[in-house]
Amino acid sequence: MSKNVLIVEDDKAIQNLLKMSLKDEDYNITLVSKAEDAINTCIKNIVDIVLLDLGLPDKDGMYVIEKVREWNESLPIIVISARSSDDDKVLALDKGANDYIQKPFSAVELLARMRVCLRSVAHKEDNVIFTNGHLTIDFSSHSVYLNGQEVHFTNYEYKVLALLAQNVGKTLTHSFIISKVWGVGGNDSNGLRVFMANIRRKVEMSPLSQDIIRTDVGVGYRMNKIINKDQE
Repeated sequence: MSKNVLIVEDDKAIQNLLKMSLKDEDYNITLVSKAEDAINTCIKNIVDIVLLDLGLPDKDGMYVIEKVREWNESLPIIVISARSSDDDKVLALDKGANDYIQKPFSAVELLARMRVCLRSVAHKEDNVIFTNGHLTIDFSSHSVYLNGQEVHFTNYEYKVLALLAQNVGKTLTHSFIISKVWGVGGNDSNGLRVFMANIRRKVEMSPLSQDIIRTDVGVGYRMNKIINKDQE
């Protein structure tokens, strides 16, 4: 499956170089030039790896690393920067970047480092297939199945469902879910309630049941762990 690469770069020449370097590698490319656009793209879309310049016109690229790491600890981020000091490299890595490449760079080296980052994530996920009763989630392909039949979820619906599944049996507060899925201030409890209603309609066998997802009133939501009869 093609991987989704977010390029965060405001220099047109470097943009073109990166696009040329990736064009034959079956990557899906999204290009933005500002820090805020980069953060919003990561939150609202499925992104597999980020190629990040530090010298952006609105905010420093270090800010992008910080904000992305607040809600996603595993998304690979490779910094591609003209800054050559060890202090900049150490700071970027300390903030959560996976790798640091200095401009000018070799396209061959960049592609190799991207493969390393993506393999690392794939190894951690280990093509995880999550099964809970009649619900199955394939984290590697962002797919959801009910009784073996694939069901369409929007990006946000999938992110909420996946977050609950990754914390099965644990109540997640409204603010925690919002911060992880939308970023701080990106939604509110009423907006989350609408998404939960849509998700429930898709995953519950009965529209009024809370067999899979339980509401802890005034607190948040929890995915129940379903024990199949053959597991008892």
